Amino acid sequence: QVQLVESGGGSVQTGGSLTLSCAATGSDFRVDVMAWYRQTQGNQRDMVATMLGLDSTISNIQTSYGDFAKGRFTISRDNAQNMVYLQMNSLKPEDTGVYYCKADVRSRSGFLEVWGQGTLVTVSS
Repeated sequence: QVQLVESGGGSVQTGGSLTLSCAATGSDFRVDVMAWYRQTQGNQRDMVATMLGLDSTISNIQTSYGDFAKGRFTISRDNAQNMVYLQMNSLKPEDTGVYYCKADVRSRSGFLEVWGQGTLVTVSS
C-alpha cells in the first residue's frame, strides 16, 4: 500500500514563504509523477505544480505549473526518499486553501493514483 504524507502547511502573512513536503511511503513501488493541487474555492482542485519523469534521469524531468504559480512556486524532489517539495514565495491571500499531494506510482499490480490528506495553507493580509 502506498501512502502520501504531507507536512509544512501553516499560516503566513502576505509576501511570506512556505515550503510543503510530501513523502511517498510503502513497498514495491516506483513514482513516476508527483504533483501538488489545491482547493481554494468551491470543491474543485486546481493543479499547482507537476513533476514528470521522476523514474528517469534528471535531464528527463519536466515540471509544469498552474498560471497562478508561475514565477512564485517551485516544485523539487528528493528522489532517493521519494519526496517532493513545493516552495511557495510571495504568497497572497488568494493562495489560501488546502494543498494536496498527488502521486502516480507503478507497482507490480499496475498503476495507481494516490492522494494525500491535504495540508492547510493560510495567507493573511
